[in-house]
Amino acid sequence: MTNEEILAQFGPREAMEYDVVVVGGGPAGLSTAIRLKQLAAEKGTDVSVVVLEKGSEPGAHILSGAIMDPIALNELFPNWKELGAPLNQPVTDDAILFMSEKSAFRMPNFLLPECSQNHGNYIISLGALTRWLATQAENLGVEIFPGFTAAEVLYNADGSVKGVATGNMGVGKDGNPGENFQIGMELLGKYTIFAEGARGHLGKQLIAKFKLDAGCDPQSYGIGIKELWEIDPARHQPGFAMHTAGWPMDEQTYGGSFMYHMEDNKIVLGFVTGLNYSNPYLSPFEEFQRWKTHPNIRYYLEGEDKGLKPAKRLSYGARAITAGGLMSLPKTVFPGGALVGCDAGFLNVSRIKGSHTAIKTGMLAAEAAYDALVAQRQHDELSAYPEAFEKSWVFTELNKSRNFKAWFKWGLTVATLMNGIEQFTLRGHMPWTLRRTKADHEYLKPAAECTPIDYPKPDGKLTFDRLSSVFISNVAHEEQQPAHLTLKDASVPVSINLAKFAGPEARYCPAGVYEFVKNDDNTDRLQINAQNCVHCKTCDIKDPTQNIVWVTPEGGGGPNYAGM
Repeated sequence: MTNEEILAQFGPREAMEYDVVVVGGGPAGLSTAIRLKQLAAEKGTDVSVVVLEKGSEPGAHILSGAIMDPIALNELFPNWKELGAPLNQPVTDDAILFMSEKSAFRMPNFLLPECSQNHGNYIISLGALTRWLATQAENLGVEIFPGFTAAEVLYNADGSVKGVATGNMGVGKDGNPGENFQIGMELLGKYTIFAEGARGHLGKQLIAKFKLDAGCDPQSYGIGIKELWEIDPARHQPGFAMHTAGWPMDEQTYGGSFMYHMEDNKIVLGFVTGLNYSNPYLSPFEEFQRWKTHPNIRYYLEGEDKGLKPAKRLSYGARAITAGGLMSLPKTVFPGGALVGCDAGFLNVSRIKGSHTAIKTGMLAAEAAYDALVAQRQHDELSAYPEAFEKSWVFTELNKSRNFKAWFKWGLTVATLMNGIEQFTLRGHMPWTLRRTKADHEYLKPAAECTPIDYPKPDGKLTFDRLSSVFISNVAHEEQQPAHLTLKDASVPVSINLAKFAGPEARYCPAGVYEFVKNDDNTDRLQINAQNCVHCKTCDIKDPTQNIVWVTPEGGGGPNYAGM
């Protein structure tokens, strides 16, 4: 049954009205809600705010490096230390390494540009911070609905956004309501703020409907893959933050990695691959596994022969990140709502940080929405939000790094040299701006023009396969629901993707969702293992024909990241 048929038979949906509906319970969405309630308390008014979170709890789906600049948190909660915010491990040392296969060169710290310096920042679990923000929001009176997906944007007769509808529950694989069927509900707001993270499902629709990206560069993305490890105390350096470039990426492929030493003998390892790569045989997951075999990395994970405690991998996850920067930012407001955080693309790729800009843009949107509510407005454009952004430190920061990713189209050497000139010599005050015209999915070359990559088999100690990795992401979905990874044309994966590009979806997915299998007659078909999905959105971004569309599964499904 279509959604329209379900509505005709089981509707109408129950509706709940709020002043502001926030879609997404990450740092941006929660900061939006918190700032609205703070302003209402300061002014002695009442503002009703609800936050929808598709994960089983706030923080369940949150994945980031993460080194956090506390600048925005200082503004949101000046007393965050007294309130117990989980920023426990300050950065004590920075290192940038340029790697070859067997060795590495460490850039002297005095040559590090400001964007690469982390003095005053903290190595954190962003999931833990998100859970803390949720507690603060609830203490202020924000309603949070975890396990509820915002599946549909609702519009007024004049075309303005009036809210969202949550997904139906209990729909079977055949698309028909099952015995436990429950129709979704409508959350209606005078303003609706979208804070879904990178490549937001509804944000993508809104950008297209309102042509918010007109005149912008295409958004650029990377896939970040991360593991949490516990290591021997003898190899642990609390607060040490290391970033690497070079091997295993080739000169022309954008990528980089990080190792952050947290508290309690834990480290996080991560690898980011730009999704504008051209070789369809490349696998971001396998590149990450291969990176861990470098002597400068395996040193921290091995050492049993020296009497050290074996390192233990605790958790795994993956998430797409926005990397286009200022030139790819869409218009952030439209009648009835706004985009905040990574739903718009506010991550600063030169700093590999986005949580501080997410918090700040949520605050700016909240301030604009609050003023509009006080003026008894609704469903119009919150033009004060983008105006405030252009006067804020977020704009200044993004403007300084506007060319960072664009230089990499000439390779790592040129990009390193030019970014060094821009960020170290010119301090981000460059008189030129580079532009891009191609989306990430347009860069993939036919397999016939590329060399296959022979990746080593995992050893189960240092390197692993996808399925054992997905297992420790605690991913779970209701398996009787329709697949949330949909195809516009079911013939395209075999007729185009496999025939022309050697089936790249089987490699770019970090969770083993896509695999090509043989039918009984020896023909090929694409099998979609939707239950493995960690909601990284890579397939929605990188599919060369844009035939794959990620839609929301039942609420509460997906990963449940611990300590990430």
